[in-house]
Amino acid sequence: MRILVVDDEKAIRRYLRVALSAQDITVVEASNGEEAIRAVAVDRPDMVILDLGLPDMEGTEVTRRIREWSAVPIIILSVREQESDKIAALDSGADDYLTKPFGTGELMARIRAALRRSIQKENEPVIVVGELKIDLERRQVMIADREILLTPTEYDILRLLAQNIGKVLTHRQLLQGIWGHTSEEDLHLLRVNLSNLRHKIEPDPSRPRYIRTEPGVGYRLRSDT
Repeated sequence: MRILVVDDEKAIRRYLRVALSAQDITVVEASNGEEAIRAVAVDRPDMVILDLGLPDMEGTEVTRRIREWSAVPIIILSVREQESDKIAALDSGADDYLTKPFGTGELMARIRAALRRSIQKENEPVIVVGELKIDLERRQVMIADREILLTPTEYDILRLLAQNIGKVLTHRQLLQGIWGHTSEEDLHLLRVNLSNLRHKIEPDPSRPRYIRTEPGVGYRLRSDT
């Protein structure tokens, strides 16, 4: 596996190089946005770990530019803890967001989850999480081999979450993906349909097993239960 680490702080790059190398991961480094974009094109990494505060451009801009031509998984690693920064990073196309300081164990877990999602999106039209099975080709949803009947909107919500399994989808991403635009009225409809969907697929809707709420940000379909 090859991971591109993008951070203008040498100490952070050194720490990540040591931590990732110990897991038999090859590390490529970049200290600014332009270097990062060039490295993705030339070195073809399996993943990018990206800081937001780069000297030449914001990490969100780097993400947007990479997303114009690449689906490589991108994990944001930043000291910024504001909800608005997380939403902006996820809306720009990042797969996950981890704040500094962070634990090596958690980072490795995020890396493994992002790689699983990437492989599954490329090769597997049937998404399976616990007893939940989503057949994207047949538009069929099963719980423990029992078919679940969803409304078109409920299915579209689940489909978007399944296509990005394990990744946080913001309210804006879901609204645009389903209705094509965003409004307070649509946000209410999203929440109502999400609630109805949970009542159909969750063993206990008050304690969701499959669809996790990221407060103030959006939702994610868990990659494991």
